[in-house]
Amino acid sequence: MIPLKTLYSYILVLGFAALLPAQIESIIVNRNHLTYIDGVIERAIEKEDIPGAAIIVADTKNIYYRKAFGHCQLVPNRQKMQLDMLFDMASVTKPVATATSVMILVERGDLRLTDRVSDYVDSFSRYIAKDSSMSSEARIYHLLNHTSGLPAYTNAETAAKVLGTPASRKAIVDYLARLPKLSAPGDKYRYSCLGYITLGYIVEKISGLTLQEFSQKNIFEPLNMENTTFIPSDSLRSLCVPTELVDGKPLRGVVHDPLARLQGGISGNAGLFSTVDDLSTFVRMLMNGGTLSDIRIISPLSIARMSETLSNIPNLRYGYGWVVKKGISWVGGDLFPDGGFGHTGYTGTSVWIDPSTELYVVLLCNRVHPEDDGSVSWLRSSIANIVAGAVCF
Repeated sequence: MIPLKTLYSYILVLGFAALLPAQIESIIVNRNHLTYIDGVIERAIEKEDIPGAAIIVADTKNIYYRKAFGHCQLVPNRQKMQLDMLFDMASVTKPVATATSVMILVERGDLRLTDRVSDYVDSFSRYIAKDSSMSSEARIYHLLNHTSGLPAYTNAETAAKVLGTPASRKAIVDYLARLPKLSAPGDKYRYSCLGYITLGYIVEKISGLTLQEFSQKNIFEPLNMENTTFIPSDSLRSLCVPTELVDGKPLRGVVHDPLARLQGGISGNAGLFSTVDDLSTFVRMLMNGGTLSDIRIISPLSIARMSETLSNIPNLRYGYGWVVKKGISWVGGDLFPDGGFGHTGYTGTSVWIDPSTELYVVLLCNRVHPEDDGSVSWLRSSIANIVAGAVCF
């Protein structure tokens, strides 16, 4: 049996390409321990942090825990949560649809991570320092790891007054590109939805397909992720978990994020809808080195780039798409070793992947129903700790 420290050093050297079968065979998951998840989710429901949730804990070979809790909707009437329901992924859209699409274009030679953002958005302004000097130009990788200098967000109502409703993706990206930058590219980490809105537009400009069309054709359809889409059809809308009340009615099958909604629901920062089972399929593809059932989606070398931090910027926790664990994590918990990765979504969604054990957790909650006041950070990290506590060697 290979010690955990040695095993994980291999992963750090090799990236996320593969864990050897002999390594994973030495790991045992105590399924009884996973029943502690019931208690923390039920506590979150009792505290009214969430009305309900759906969750999967698994590795590449086994599903250890799969369950739905509570209700998907409380108003105007109560509806029970089901495992096949679609959740508004919010920012989980960033790695699953946007960053993966970007890396596919990189692999095809259509885009380089070192390309200037202004090569595709010519209005993209530079940071101007206090001495009036102008910074170097932001690159694609700066958008991916949130170091471009863009603000975190901008007011959608203000943008709508300028651009109209709905706004074209080109119009809104030009609007964002002209916003004053808050730091030089590569100088500071600042989580930015605006950077990923820009990336979604760049995918469209290069491919000639909307981000929805590109990701469906190149990711979701090949993986048979039939319940994953940006704009749910009428047949899927009834399965969508409602979010916040707007004008007295819950949003159902309509994206919660205001800037994504301004664009009609297709955006690089948010807008994707999916289920625990479809996301589980996507994660297993990643853990198999980018291939599942002989269907190749992405290179293992691209996955490694997406899931490692490549800069010494203070507090940087992002690779080229994924949040990477360094120390205690609000989603990866306290016990899993550094190097695991995942992402969260504002609505209450999250994915966490631990390469050292090949375990992953897909936790989908609707914390913004009926009001945007639920807290799930403690829930995510508590569940990660329970899963880590179930590991035996």
